[in-house]
Amino acid sequence: MNERKLFAENLKKILVEKGITPKASVLEREFNLHHYGKPIGLHAVARWLRGEALPSLARLRTLADWLEVELTELVSDETAYKINKVEKQKEPTKHIWETAASYQDQVLFETFLKLPQEQRKIVREVIIAMHKAYRENK
Repeated sequence: MNERKLFAENLKKILVEKGITPKASVLEREFNLHHYGKPIGLHAVARWLRGEALPSLARLRTLADWLEVELTELVSDETAYKINKVEKQKEPTKHIWETAASYQDQVLFETFLKLPQEQRKIVREVIIAMHKAYRENK
């Protein structure tokens, strides 16, 4: 069996075990809530589920973290080894807010990122609403 088909079967099995319907629309929505990079589209997620494509390394890591599984539960040991090897070689990159923000703001951001997804969504909505109100009053 090729790597893409193996990934698709493993992904569907894990989704079902976690109580998540293995449908492209559901996976797209939930994945994008947990991934901090560029959002993925419905067509790409459908290709994952059909075994036609593999996610990028960053997206595989997001899937594993979100579904609380090891990479080897999604992909073969060989592919997981390659992913881990590449990640260990990368230097950690700093986000602009990590260098520009004060220590207090950095602590705030780290605390925000530790919140459950539902609470982060509420905090984001409050900040956006406050920003809009501020712009309108300028």
